[in-house]
Amino acid sequence: MDVTVKSQQTELGLSILLSEKSDWLRGKSIGLITNHTGVDATLRSNYRLFAEAPACQLSAIFSPEHGLWGAVQDGIAINSVDTSNENPLSVPIFSLYGQSMRPTADQLEGIDLLVYDMQDVGARYYTYISTLLHAMEAAGDCGIEFVVADRPNPITCAAVEGPVLESGSESFVGIHRIPVRYGLTIGELAMLLKAERVPLCQLKVAWMHGYKRGIWYDDTGLPWVPPSPNMPTLTTAVLYPGLCLFEGTNMSEGRGTTKPFEYIGAPWCDGERWAVLLNDYQLPGVRFRPVVFTPAPVADTTKHAKQTCSGVAIHITDRERFRPIETALQMLSILTAEYSDDFEFLPAHFDRLVGNTWLRTALLNSESVDAIQEHWRQELQAWRAEATQYHAYA
Repeated sequence: MDVTVKSQQTELGLSILLSEKSDWLRGKSIGLITNHTGVDATLRSNYRLFAEAPACQLSAIFSPEHGLWGAVQDGIAINSVDTSNENPLSVPIFSLYGQSMRPTADQLEGIDLLVYDMQDVGARYYTYISTLLHAMEAAGDCGIEFVVADRPNPITCAAVEGPVLESGSESFVGIHRIPVRYGLTIGELAMLLKAERVPLCQLKVAWMHGYKRGIWYDDTGLPWVPPSPNMPTLTTAVLYPGLCLFEGTNMSEGRGTTKPFEYIGAPWCDGERWAVLLNDYQLPGVRFRPVVFTPAPVADTTKHAKQTCSGVAIHITDRERFRPIETALQMLSILTAEYSDDFEFLPAHFDRLVGNTWLRTALLNSESVDAIQEHWRQELQAWRAEATQYHAYA
């Protein structure tokens, strides 16, 4: 297949690993942690590239949430893989989102090197970074080398936002003490995790060439591959660090529509009024318009499936100024005030997402968005300064 990439600025860690760093692979039996996003600049799959590489042997593939092909909806366990339909190479494929969230010792038998290569979205909730940590732990326990093929943070590394995860609030959607929007590439995050959680991991990173901290994914010249079923576009990824919080409420976050995380609503909501109230705040880089939508039942957990919902469509007008978490907090603040009889938090899940137990109470007590953000301002600044030691790009 001949795919032309226009104005490519960034060379992926995958390409660097297979060329300049190929000695890291020589003579090794490889376990590849990946999914459908593990492609090069011409959309060739990494498992094909590793299978064809003469220096090494691809011995196993490990897939995260949503499966190897990214076709499974969120939160659905994958305990086994249908090798007849999903295995293009006849090598074992193991799920890391089912009976085990980390490679087992039996699965790693005969593996010399684990390679992690798939596209993240730059938000703490996204479970691919949890898979990264668990795989690093397994590699450290088994004395197996670990390589991360670095990829861009699609929403840039220039902005850091949201609360830092509190100790004791760890979960698979909050794996480590980082902010919601953490402003690191996956390779930089792996270096942080090694230092703070997995010192025994024999980690190497194949760094990108031509990458800069302030660029967005569409500045890289690389093709966008949707990382999961409800992450279809870069715009979705830009919204996700804030709007994912609506998963922890009784409102639809747009799953089951063509605009997940861009449409937020419920059958009892007055989208016209909500949009007016939100636009009155003149939040930076965003405007709201009323919308009516009907979520399709894409999963058993789809909220308000087949029900007509009224709400708002979120339009980013300036992504450099847009602050997704501040925006979501203002949306939630209005809902708690205007729809106290209908709007509800799903307490356990909301607290799990925000990574603390006080934010939900602050919203219910009508604490201002500015006051809420002040709670984490100093800690966020300290974390930002601390994280600079892991920066590999200017």
